Amino acid sequence: MYAISIREPGGPEVLRWTPRPDPEPGKGEVVIDVVAAAVNRADLLQRQGFYPPPPGVTTVPGLECSGRIAKVGKGVTQWQVGDEVCALLAGGGYAERVAVPAVQVLPVPKGVDLVTAAGLPEVTCTVWSNVVMLAGLTAGDTFLAHGGAGGIGTCAIQIGKALGATVAVTAGTPEGLAECTRLGADITVNYHEQDFVEVVKEATGGKGADVVLDNMGASYLARNIDVLAAGGRLVVIGMQGGRKAELDLSKMLAKRASVAATGLRGRPVEGPGSKAEVVADVRERLWPLVEEGKVSVVEHARVPIQEAAEAHRLLEAGGVVGKILLVRK
Repeated sequence: MYAISIREPGGPEVLRWTPRPDPEPGKGEVVIDVVAAAVNRADLLQRQGFYPPPPGVTTVPGLECSGRIAKVGKGVTQWQVGDEVCALLAGGGYAERVAVPAVQVLPVPKGVDLVTAAGLPEVTCTVWSNVVMLAGLTAGDTFLAHGGAGGIGTCAIQIGKALGATVAVTAGTPEGLAECTRLGADITVNYHEQDFVEVVKEATGGKGADVVLDNMGASYLARNIDVLAAGGRLVVIGMQGGRKAELDLSKMLAKRASVAATGLRGRPVEGPGSKAEVVADVRERLWPLVEEGKVSVVEHARVPIQEAAEAHRLLEAGGVVGKILLVRK
């Protein structure tokens, strides 16, 4: 098969379409003939040398894909050769074929194009596991999602609205904010021009946000605590704004607030807190919302998978709304 290899840490130019050994399914695994994959910011970090794959995982980037089952490993009974699926991956999506644990595979939702389905697994599992399974977002809550115009953000808006929450978002361009509004965001903040703490507090009558989903980390930590309502839950899933910051525990005590930081890629395949647990809950409770059209992939562009370097340049340049999909021709 062919796959994208990372020649050395660096810019998009280090990505190469090269021959690789065909994957074989291990026990409990399937091999997928990849039709499409999706680009995530974690892929950019891996290319730069800052986010290596977990031990034993392929160095081929790509955290989600869609395609058809090509081979079934020993012990797999829930999938058959030819099934159209999408999958949450620890790596390997930028390829013609990928091996993945069967418990991380999802059926393509009814009404969703097979290529488009490549943009579902990573974002839905990330948002659902953090916002719903961990933070317990429910109807009537105010939910603040940073980076509202990105792949995670556009998914988070739709999930928040489907669950009956009031959704607030931050984004950096008028076009991004307009897309957030189209998707249902109730409160929008241009982070270049406005303070999200002031805007959210004013819009909620001083209450603040019950749940905050943050991709910035250190640079937003203090203000995220400030924007939390009493009993609020902050979940940090990224460190675009740095790794270390001072935390004022007195504010947290006064608000009875909580802060969690979680990742998805490094979770165990099975067991408590595993990818299998997340995927199963997503399939049971979120997939019906996708099939009803309440949650969908916002596509920014489709790029041939051999031109993954161009897709990385596009994402790094900024202004991307939703997902960039890598498509096999």
